[in-house]
Amino acid sequence: MSDLALAVFASETGTHLLRPPRDPRWRTHLRDFAAEAYERRLAEQGLRFLARSSAAFPPLLGSIHDPPVGLFVRGTAEPELLSRPAVAIVGARACSGYGASVARSIGRELAHTGLVVVSGMARGVDGEAHRGALEAGGATIAVLGCGIDRDYPAAHSDLARRIAETGLIVSEYAPGVEPAPWRFPARNRIVAGLCAATVVVEARERSGALITADLALEEGREVFAVPGEITSALSAGANALLKLGASPLTCAGDVLASFGLERDVPATRDGFLDLLPATADELAQRTGMSAAEVARTLVELELAGAAAVHDGVYRIR
Repeated sequence: MSDLALAVFASETGTHLLRPPRDPRWRTHLRDFAAEAYERRLAEQGLRFLARSSAAFPPLLGSIHDPPVGLFVRGTAEPELLSRPAVAIVGARACSGYGASVARSIGRELAHTGLVVVSGMARGVDGEAHRGALEAGGATIAVLGCGIDRDYPAAHSDLARRIAETGLIVSEYAPGVEPAPWRFPARNRIVAGLCAATVVVEARERSGALITADLALEEGREVFAVPGEITSALSAGANALLKLGASPLTCAGDVLASFGLERDVPATRDGFLDLLPATADELAQRTGMSAAEVARTLVELELAGAAAVHDGVYRIR
């Protein structure tokens, strides 16, 4: 049985299949399917297919209870990237400015240490996590809930191009498959399955990020949640995960420690640490940086465990 034939059949029939169905349409499809010709067409589009039966298929993903029959792959990196130590960073599409900054900083620092950052290329937290990894010159993988040839959302076409230049975009869906609501929970199991740990930055009570976290917990993977304001709906999901036993994430070092890695204090502009203690306004005045640049650098220092804030004053930790 061809894993590629089954993946294409599932895509064409709009079904979620992990094994050959008892369906006469499948037998007809298998009889007529020309794998070599299909693979040539994939190659012409800069695409590949990595079968579940391949020795190169990522072992962590292969060990979940419902692994995909294979992955369609886009990007310049070798498939080996899918088997490297990885962390999923997920969260709300309509995240807050704080959530976006945290996702980007965590993605940047984890990628800087050599971990692969995995997410779903959605708006909000996902996109920021990918951007942080790219800023660090690290590796990132985007998992799609649509055909491998689609950039979804379309607004992230440039981000997709940047990811594919150095990393990978993957999907269990063949070219031409349109996004559909039911495909995204299925996509989330791949995000979680590729990773030894999942980080939830911001999530509402019924967020898709919680599906990813639940799937990670079911597979015995570590789950981290960034604590949020108890009055914010954007924090309800992450705070609920903490009640269920997720590990609180207060700096990137929390994740790195689970991999046996040490964190680096990020390089800061104009000797930021030398200017502490100070308020954000004082730092902006002393450095000439914009309020946004100051806020971003302070978040990086907090996540790295190098600085802490109390009553609006930042001090070296």
